[in-house]
Amino acid sequence: MDNFFGNQVACDTLEDMIRHERISQTLLFSGPEGVGKATLARRFAARLLGGAEKIEQDDLSLEANAEIIADREKWPAEKRNDDPLFFSSHPDFVTFAPDGPLRQISIPQMRLLKNRASLKPSKGNWRIFLIDGIDRANEQAANSLLKILEEPPPHLILIATARNPYDLLITIRSRSMPFQLGRLAEQDMRDFAAARKLDHPERRLRLASGSPGMALSLDLETYDRRRESMLALLRVAGGLDPYGAWMKHSDSIAARRTEKLESYLEVLYILLEDILLLSSGVSPIRNEDVRSQLEPLSRKVSFDWVRAATKRVDELVHLVRRNIQKSIALDAFATELRALPK
Repeated sequence: MDNFFGNQVACDTLEDMIRHERISQTLLFSGPEGVGKATLARRFAARLLGGAEKIEQDDLSLEANAEIIADREKWPAEKRNDDPLFFSSHPDFVTFAPDGPLRQISIPQMRLLKNRASLKPSKGNWRIFLIDGIDRANEQAANSLLKILEEPPPHLILIATARNPYDLLITIRSRSMPFQLGRLAEQDMRDFAAARKLDHPERRLRLASGSPGMALSLDLETYDRRRESMLALLRVAGGLDPYGAWMKHSDSIAARRTEKLESYLEVLYILLEDILLLSSGVSPIRNEDVRSQLEPLSRKVSFDWVRAATKRVDELVHLVRRNIQKSIALDAFATELRALPK
């Protein structure tokens, strides 16, 4: 695939499908955030449809598209339901993206998908629909897809992306051709950083840990601010600092109404990974510049504590979709983990 880095096996398989004209009509691209699932879907679509420059206009990370998605969070639910979110700069390529304050794939979006599935291609043999984040569809929205998955129109290719395919209904997995994308090797990441002319490339690559999307999109100043808060949270939860050391961070996080809990949980995962690496004597770590603050914590807490903390973060990720308050959720995290044996 042109201008795509890493995951060569997946790329070769897709190219082979095109070359032999044996294309599965339902594809599932899974893997960690930022490894290029939606990017690969767009590159694949461009190979089949042409018009790559139009298809790339639907990249959800583009500033204009991100602004549309963020603005819709302020809309009432009724308005979003009456005007389901999709992007379609190319007439035969449609992207359905998570919508609303909880960033979910909605039932109205899936109804729109079903209604448009029967439309013939404007040019060529194919129409391609991308559901970018099918794991963010609730059970009702996912179930509404099944009729299309069972009997897709002969001109339709449906591509879905997900972090973990096992979060999906088995009926969706069983009807899809799976592609598991992994984190990129170091040289692939260096090639990507050079091609994109990234600033602070060494730090970006270390933090991204094989995720080109993260390396590209990471706002280092914002990340450092969130990391300072999450490091304070872990030091309190691990019993290194008194509970009061967390409170100023809790108040600051609560005041930042536009920031989502997910953005803090992603930083928590990275810090917990580094603590586990340090306790195992593995180097380097992703947050090498704060090693001196992480090492005392790695000596203080046990593997069981880190596992319990990670499990609690997993639970918070699922609770995010119920719109829980950031500061309350993180306060509870500190309290619960602080009470556990170290």
